[in-house]
Amino acid sequence: MIQVVKVSIEVSSGAARFHVAVRAESIQRAASIVATRYPGRDCRVKLPIDPESFFVNETTAGAGIVGLEQPIAIAA
Repeated sequence: MIQVVKVSIEVSSGAARFHVAVRAESIQRAASIVATRYPGRDCRVKLPIDPESFFVNETTAGAGIVGLEQPIAIAA
C-alpha cells in the first residue's frame, strides 16, 4: 500500500484566490498536480498543515484533487 497525504494548496491569480484539497504520494507531488491543473497561476502549500488529516488511511485513496475549499473573501 502506498502512503498518501492530503494537503491544501492555495491557487491565486492577481486578487482571485481559492484553496484546493489534494491527495498525493508527497507534498511536492500534490503541488505539482495543482500546478498542472491551473497553469500560469501561483500555487502554494497552505501552512500550517493539519496533522489530523495529513495522512490518508483509506486503502482506495489515490492521488488527485479531492475538492475545492471555500474561496477567500476579498474586501473591495
